[in-house]
Amino acid sequence: MTLDLKTAVKYLIMLLIGVGILYLAFQGQDLERIWLEIKTANLFYVIISSLSVWLAYVLRALRWQMLYHSIHYQVKFWNVYHGVIVGYLANLVLPRFGEVVRCSVLHKTEKVPIFSSLGTVITERLFDVLVLFLTSLAMLVFQYDLVFDFLYYRIYQNISNYLIQLNYIWLAAFGVLILSLCGVLVYILRQRVSKKLLRIFVSLRQGFGSYRKMKNKWSFLLYTFGIWSFYLISMYFCFSSLPSTSNLHFNAAFTALVFSGFAMAAPVQGGIGVFHWMVAQSLVLYSISFKDGLAYATIIHSSQVLLILILGCLSMFLTFMKQDSKQSKL
Repeated sequence: MTLDLKTAVKYLIMLLIGVGILYLAFQGQDLERIWLEIKTANLFYVIISSLSVWLAYVLRALRWQMLYHSIHYQVKFWNVYHGVIVGYLANLVLPRFGEVVRCSVLHKTEKVPIFSSLGTVITERLFDVLVLFLTSLAMLVFQYDLVFDFLYYRIYQNISNYLIQLNYIWLAAFGVLILSLCGVLVYILRQRVSKKLLRIFVSLRQGFGSYRKMKNKWSFLLYTFGIWSFYLISMYFCFSSLPSTSNLHFNAAFTALVFSGFAMAAPVQGGIGVFHWMVAQSLVLYSISFKDGLAYATIIHSSQVLLILILGCLSMFLTFMKQDSKQSKL
């Protein structure tokens, strides 16, 4: 992946959007009081929360290793683990770039072809999307009243009121802009669609093949369940770090997990801004003030970013050391 000017501008815009959402989320809030809550947070529960996330990373590495083994690449666990962690580190810089980076790590350490790795990554992501869909469905079924109120009063009505206040000329201009962008998108797709479709087809075929050829599919599904369970446990334990959220139960953690899953799917570096707003809004459903929700979101997001920075730098160092030792032997 080459970072040309167009790509750099695109990611810069995404970062600015994330920062803008972060600014809007904290606008009008008592920042001093939020900072005081963060400073007085119980670090024991924050550490337990971070440990749960790390265990999810370990399970993710074990799950990814299973996909490699199914297509006859006997990759070592630690190389797969370092690839996962370095990928998360890369995502803090460029969204979705980590998927390519972790495949590159396995290419350098285990000589696995990039497209074979991309196929396994696509398989992983498909299962994660499936889990997010199922958890969202469960949230809608078992907490319908809470979620409906949020979607109707906080999303639908706000958007409707905003559109009503707009001048029709601006609406027409916005429609023309959307149509123009669609035209440009169609043109770009027509120019590049053949190569892109070929690459996607190859990756998908390899990805689906890796799961289909797997002998112990139940272990793969168990790892997937474990990954999301540890994310849920992380959300739950972090509640106890603040007095304002310490009385929340697993149902609130479950809702926060679903909201955070959609937030992290946004093409913004590390989910900055979107994560804070979404998680804070999820806790408002349980009578937690938006201010306290922002304090909680800031703590859990910052602890996870710090964890990735520490583990990512360590994994990069160990990977480079291993590469240097191999080259010195040659």
